Amino acid sequence: MQLAERTFLVTGGGSGLGAATARMLIEAGAYVALVDQDIEAARSQVETLGKTALALQADVTREADGERAIADTLERFGALHGLINCAGIAPAEKIHGKRGVHGLDSFRRAIDINLIGTFNMLRLAVAAMQENPAEDDASSGEEDGERGVVINTASVAAFEGQIGQAAYAASKAGVVGLTLPAARELAGSGIRVMAIAPGIFDTAMMQGMPAEVRDGLNAKVPFPRRMGHAEEYASLVRQILENRYLNGEVIRLDGGIRMNAN
Repeated sequence: MQLAERTFLVTGGGSGLGAATARMLIEAGAYVALVDQDIEAARSQVETLGKTALALQADVTREADGERAIADTLERFGALHGLINCAGIAPAEKIHGKRGVHGLDSFRRAIDINLIGTFNMLRLAVAAMQENPAEDDASSGEEDGERGVVINTASVAAFEGQIGQAAYAASKAGVVGLTLPAARELAGSGIRVMAIAPGIFDTAMMQGMPAEVRDGLNAKVPFPRRMGHAEEYASLVRQILENRYLNGEVIRLDGGIRMNAN
């Protein structure tokens, strides 16, 4: 898919991976709707991105909010060609620890935001993408008939969840499990579905940790021995969007890390 003059919706666009992705898309000549519960954060990003960006407030777990975000995007830009789901939370709570048993509400919240929110936006975005005219690959002359791309955000925790990550790992494993069946089902509509499983990334959550904790996490990464940068996530998003033969796969973006139990 070419990026120039195409429209993308990025959830969690107010900060972190979503904000970096939105910047990359704008720089490539795309139109971008930044969806976030924190509307001020989204608006702050739009102030620097310019008139081809739109800030929208939405709770991705709510059907009405998702529908409104899609409708506002279509009203402003006329179409929707791609969805990048970056909205998510990373709770840490033991199944049974010093504070007692794992809260059911906190487990449900992780599933609601990370998995149900991802699926909610996927299903609504796909309905809009199916209205797009099928496009062939101009670079190769192939008659592909592509209409859209969905990129979800999983995590290496989906494969190697650590102690205290039961809720988070379960929610991200659900995103992994969603990828292939969604890609298979939507293939007939010319819509690709991919997922990225980031490792340890230098986002706001990590920046608030003590220096010794950050150093310990960096030491676990084989190479390069550091946390990932949000721009590296955005770079992979671009490669997925532009490479039409990427479909139905979960790509780890983690510097080769394999998480241990603790």
